[in-house]
Amino acid sequence: MEWQDDGALLSIRRHAEGNAIAEIFTPSRGRHVGVVRGGGSRRLAPILQPGAQLSVTWRARLEDHMGNFTVEPVKSRSAAVMSDRAALAGLSAVTALAAFALPERAAYPRFYAQTITVLDLLGTSPSWPYAYLRWELALLEEMGFGLDFSTCAAGGNANDLSYVSPRTGRAVSRMGAGEWADRLLPLPPALMGEPPRDTSEILEGLRTTGHFLETRLRPSLGERPLPPARARLIAALSRL
Repeated sequence: MEWQDDGALLSIRRHAEGNAIAEIFTPSRGRHVGVVRGGGSRRLAPILQPGAQLSVTWRARLEDHMGNFTVEPVKSRSAAVMSDRAALAGLSAVTALAAFALPERAAYPRFYAQTITVLDLLGTSPSWPYAYLRWELALLEEMGFGLDFSTCAAGGNANDLSYVSPRTGRAVSRMGAGEWADRLLPLPPALMGEPPRDTSEILEGLRTTGHFLETRLRPSLGERPLPPARARLIAALSRL
């Protein structure tokens, strides 16, 4: 069995003598795991950094085997984020959450394209926190836990939507919230596709997406906690 593709490296860990096990997110094969021979060597270590874009060839005797990767560098993203602590935290959050949430060997071409867009913006554009927020929304959608901001859950009115129900994931208007407003999650304009005014609006949006990552996505994947990389990103953005 053999295939070739480009993909983003999500994680790398040492394996046996000088080898490594890599998780690579590709457009046509999804999140795929394989052994990189010599992946722990000094020659390949600079190439095998999370977030790197790689050209990969996967080979195995049978399709359900883990198989081996041969990798060639396409684009390194580490240099762009090394001098920016928040961007580095963003890269770690993207790769860790994708590795955590995506089922193995299931293709998500649209989400793959959005992931590459976010990775390319990190450290190169001030708009990357907004792109990251939209990426978390897309992750929830792709995993079957999409949020609905089309109408008010309390009455069907689409005007003045200001909150999100933590139970249903649907939008709620200011009038519809009434005395329950303090029990609802924020719905900043950035969550509905409008460019954010400042970082505080991004953090409001991440509070809402984080609730559903924790209460919907995480339980669906077993007992594992969310990757700590996301909490480090929130802390880094809070310091901006």
